[in-house]
Amino acid sequence: MRVIFIRHGMTKGNEEKRYVGWTDEPLSRRGREQILQKKTDGVYPPAGAVWSSPMRRCLQTAELIYPGRPVRTDRGLRECDFGLFEYRNYVEMAEDPRYQAWVDSNGTLPFPGGEDGEEFRRRSCRTFLHIAENSREDGDEAAAFIVHGGTIMSVLAEFEKPSRGFYGRQIRNGCGLECEFIRKEKQLIVLREF
Repeated sequence: MRVIFIRHGMTKGNEEKRYVGWTDEPLSRRGREQILQKKTDGVYPPAGAVWSSPMRRCLQTAELIYPGRPVRTDRGLRECDFGLFEYRNYVEMAEDPRYQAWVDSNGTLPFPGGEDGEEFRRRSCRTFLHIAENSREDGDEAAAFIVHGGTIMSVLAEFEKPSRGFYGRQIRNGCGLECEFIRKEKQLIVLREF
């Protein structure tokens, strides 16, 4: 089964290097322009089924890339809930001991007042696997997932062999990967980045 992962277009919070998890903000003007330019340039592969996080930034990206296609959503594809770090950036939190403790743990501590990173990764993988195992194959048509950077990183860390780990592939806004998912082995093979 061919799978396309696309990270949503840029938002104001992304431009300001903020932790944008469950804040439901739209694409910025710059984000919309970048997506439309990449679409015009033919960067995005065609897709049959289109899946998305229910967050506006993902839904807007899906509509720009695959206009007129039905978009299915699943709450399990949402970004991590960053709790007290939500919509703040590292400059604003430089003196916050909770943030420093999280950084010192290499991101292994749960987000204060938010989601545990390990549970977020399990949720992302569970949701992807459920969708992939229950999707019918439409010949050469790929299933596109318009989601968040953390969601993509979680799925790749679990299913790409050999795994590069959670931080092994960091996808920029509006960019993505075309993959082959081998259901029987639950393995993702990255064919190309775009």
